[in-house]
Amino acid sequence: MLTLLGAEAASSVLTHLNDEHIELLSLEIARLERVTPEMREGIINEFHQMATAQEYVSEGGVDQAKKMLEAAFGNERAELLIRKIMNAMQVVPFEFLKRADPAQVHSFIQDEHPQTIALILAYMPMNQAATVLTKLPQELRADVAERIAVMEQTPPEVLRRVEQVLEKKVSSLLNTEMTKTGGPKMVVDLLNRVDRQTERLILEQLEETNAEMAEQIKSMMFVFEDVVGLDDRAIQTILKEVDVKDLATALKGVNREVQDKIYKNMSERAVNMLKEDMEFMGPVKVRVVEEAQQKIVAVLRKLEESGEIQLARGEEDVFV
Repeated sequence: MLTLLGAEAASSVLTHLNDEHIELLSLEIARLERVTPEMREGIINEFHQMATAQEYVSEGGVDQAKKMLEAAFGNERAELLIRKIMNAMQVVPFEFLKRADPAQVHSFIQDEHPQTIALILAYMPMNQAATVLTKLPQELRADVAERIAVMEQTPPEVLRRVEQVLEKKVSSLLNTEMTKTGGPKMVVDLLNRVDRQTERLILEQLEETNAEMAEQIKSMMFVFEDVVGLDDRAIQTILKEVDVKDLATALKGVNREVQDKIYKNMSERAVNMLKEDMEFMGPVKVRVVEEAQQKIVAVLRKLEESGEIQLARGEEDVFV
């Protein structure tokens, strides 16, 4: 819809959105390709219907709005519009935390149960949650991280009870559906934003309490394509440790930037031999390629643990 409005009108709309929404919208706009006349008409019609439905709800309430929408668009469409409006009107749990200072958040949750702390951090903006996690006592960090990692659906009554404890700082929860948050990916995002010492301590303690979860999180913290962010010496160190067949398989299907990064750190003769191996093996199943990439990532993690190479985390300026 913003694209159809044009740059001037769209910029006026963007001024009313927060940074997170602007970033998400900008990414979606960048991904847009050709918009057909049919798509354009459909988008404009849906936007108009949603705006009309919102106006009806605001003026006469849900029941009155539903009757008017049924008269205008039919029963099925009216039901869909009402559902969308109600979902959009839901209050996000712990919304106030987006504006709260991490130090203040830490001060009033530090004595809560680890599960409560995990639930609150799961709803906080990622950078703020990482700051609060770092401020927690050392022995508590891994426990909270593990609870976030295994967190799936949280019943609304649990969210309500937690918010009641913080009732002076948050509005009541309106969401009546199960809310999904947390998971290993969130812990990965958190660990990528904390300092190296905190990251290591949390992972070490997780290995003791939940080795399988710790392994899953570590495997998600670095993927094969991330080698483009390593310097030449680190790449050369890795190449000494990996099997040439695994390397040839791993490079199948990756983008040119990754391949060039590897080729740059090999002799011309070695590059030619590697390319011949890749061509000779022909089409390779994606599963086989991913297994080879994981082998190389495992080598990389082993080298990092031994101190031979070092990966940057968060906003640190690390040189390897």
